Amino acid sequence: MFRQMLAAGAAALARSLRLRVASVLAALACVVAVLLPATPAWATTEAPSAALNPALEARMLAISSELRCLVCQNQTIADSNAELANDLRRQIREMLTKGMGEREIIDYMTARYGDFVLYRPPFKSTTALLWIGPAVLMVLAVGLLVTLLRRRQRMAADAFDPDTPDEQIANEPNR
Repeated sequence: MFRQMLAAGAAALARSLRLRVASVLAALACVVAVLLPATPAWATTEAPSAALNPALEARMLAISSELRCLVCQNQTIADSNAELANDLRRQIREMLTKGMGEREIIDYMTARYGDFVLYRPPFKSTTALLWIGPAVLMVLAVGLLVTLLRRRQRMAADAFDPDTPDEQIANEPNR
């Protein structure tokens, strides 16, 4: 009977140990799955430089400085270290090597990613708000400021320095 109890206890201990090991492995897998995509900046691969052809590299930099990084959105492809920017710089080098011109490459990128990829989008119906919006907002702000200043100018002087209850009590004669 003692052996049966010992065997049952050992089996329960083994099951418990297996469950703990499984839960630790599952937790470790979750941590790895979360941290794996977040590669550090030093681990990213840069698009290979075309040091053998400095003219090609200069043309690639000129073209990539006209295109916005779709990941960073406030940097050009030339300035960004994002993986997509590296891929796009590599693609621009390949297109230049194949003999495509600057306009053809920019047209290809615009057709693929839309006008948003251009750092200076063209003025057309879909981008009119980008060009006119800031000026309209500035005119509205100046108009609001002028309106408020004119209203304030028409107000009586006592509207700006009202008596507070403390001042009224201080001005009353002693009782």
